[in-house]
Amino acid sequence: MHRIVLGGIGADAHSVGLFVLRHALAESGYQVIDLRTQNELRDFFEAARTADVVMISSMDGHSRFYTREFRELRKEYGTPDVHWYIGGNLSVSSSRDDVVRHFFELGFRRVFPGYADLREVLRFLEHDLAGRPPALPAAHDGTSPAGRARTLVMPDDERMEDEHFRVVRKEVLQHWRTGRAAAELDANAEYLVGRPSLAAAQLRARHTGRPLLQPRCGVADAVGQVRLFTALHRAGANVLSYQVDSLSRNNDYPGAEEGLRASSPERSVLNGFPAVNHGVRVLRQLGSRIPVPLQVRHSTRDPRLLGEISYAGGVTAFEGGAITYNLPYYKDYPLEESIPVWQYADRLTGLYAERYGIILDREFFGVLTATLLPPCLAIVTCLLEMLMAVGQGVRSVSLGYAEQGCRSQDVAAVQVMDEMAHELVGHTRHGVVVTAVFHQYMAAFPESRRKAAQLLRGSARTAGLSGCGRVLLKTTAEAWGIPSVEENAESIREAHRSIAAATPADLDRRAVDEEKRLLRAECEHLLNAVLECGGGSVTQGVVRAFRLGLLDIPFAPSVHNRGEVLGIRDTGGAVRLLAPGRLPLPADIRAFHRDRIGERLSKDRVQGSTSAEVAASDIRRVIEGNFDDWPLS
Repeated sequence: MHRIVLGGIGADAHSVGLFVLRHALAESGYQVIDLRTQNELRDFFEAARTADVVMISSMDGHSRFYTREFRELRKEYGTPDVHWYIGGNLSVSSSRDDVVRHFFELGFRRVFPGYADLREVLRFLEHDLAGRPPALPAAHDGTSPAGRARTLVMPDDERMEDEHFRVVRKEVLQHWRTGRAAAELDANAEYLVGRPSLAAAQLRARHTGRPLLQPRCGVADAVGQVRLFTALHRAGANVLSYQVDSLSRNNDYPGAEEGLRASSPERSVLNGFPAVNHGVRVLRQLGSRIPVPLQVRHSTRDPRLLGEISYAGGVTAFEGGAITYNLPYYKDYPLEESIPVWQYADRLTGLYAERYGIILDREFFGVLTATLLPPCLAIVTCLLEMLMAVGQGVRSVSLGYAEQGCRSQDVAAVQVMDEMAHELVGHTRHGVVVTAVFHQYMAAFPESRRKAAQLLRGSARTAGLSGCGRVLLKTTAEAWGIPSVEENAESIREAHRSIAAATPADLDRRAVDEEKRLLRAECEHLLNAVLECGGGSVTQGVVRAFRLGLLDIPFAPSVHNRGEVLGIRDTGGAVRLLAPGRLPLPADIRAFHRDRIGERLSKDRVQGSTSAEVAASDIRRVIEGNFDDWPLS
């Protein structure tokens, strides 16, 4: 049996394609040594000692940086017979032809820039291994590594004490040299008071019924970033954000510094804005030129210094949470470690409200892995992160939901999430501003720009009909790389037009109500189970629920997530539970999902297909533009 090493490299956290490929390789008779995501290049060479092929995925555009020691390591390890494959979005600044040429010259046998067709990969693999005897048996058992041994302390719900926060803060501000400029909270607050508030803007949007529009944008250079902000504001963006680069997300500030030095206003080597490296002074200079609220979007492992510098630099909203910026992104980051780290970020946010009356927004990335995600899991995850944040004094919360592609289900999900959030914080001592955020389709995008534009128009209508307070926008370039300024600007203009054009006739109210009843029941069962297994403690309930599989995120790379749940589409395009795993759902709800999926499998005559094949076909359907209209029906 030939052995394939498979995994993602560097800070890249995309795991859905790896999941599908892993299952396809196993079903084709290969032994898969699954390294999951965020490996160093040396990890692949260690695993390659007893492998026939090594497959590296790199979707964040930094593949050259991650593989810069390839020639040296190949000489060191002496593995000349191993075939090396690499695929993904391999560069943020070079053409596809240049990237392919670079990796061939480096010594890779196959290079797949962009989305690779699974069938094509398997054909190449069969050709490359024809007549070749398998490598010697591996000591590795072919599964992902278990979490590394460490002493873990169960977190609690208590608000961080001021003295403990002060001690931790002193250490946090020393993580990088720019931290000391954020040290004086009084001075930070004096500056923040005059900055546009996202919390206030979202309240106004709720009253007008028109959601705020927010593009994603981030380049390495400060001059390039302010140019981007200015152009997008002129195009009609109501909120702007610093999209942080992948290296900073893993707290690799030296690496981000290297990328920053190599970048210019015209050419960004990084796939985002290294806010920590730029520091407070630069953020204030940029923010002073932009008259709309600014947010920091990221997926940082340790977000504490980034939060400090962001707020000190005039940013009034900070995204992420202990679940949503952990399990979908990192392969070995226990919740017992991530929860206290995010409690610090929430406590910092709460302190600005308590001491200075400055309401800063905290958003939770309910998008998770984005692909074929049963909405109940997205909603409950956001609600739990909200409860943890409010417990630390946060006064404005935004709950994110990623469109799945069935309008009635997506509208129902946004409305149920908003309603349950208001119910849960309605009894807090201080009022908490709650906003539902709609993310345009976040999974793999159509490669056809015409189909991508069709998707975006339908998606914006769904957002407008959902009653959300803010929309995170995508562009027609999603399948090809980092979008240009004009592509982002056109996305903003099109979203304004499509939202304005949405009418009640675009929505099947009866179908929405049916989906809401189902989702409400599912969410209540999941939420109650989490609180019960935590003995009333939210934090302890979260840790134990994921350990027991009472919560489970499909396609997540984390070894602390069971990965037993899988969703696929029914005949109407809604995501249903093909494999419910250990989710604490009653028999009638499980039967509903089973019946809807049975109808789909019977209609498409795919009863003999494996779960991975069915999921892959649903993913390919969108990539290939195999739909007449959007949303799906």
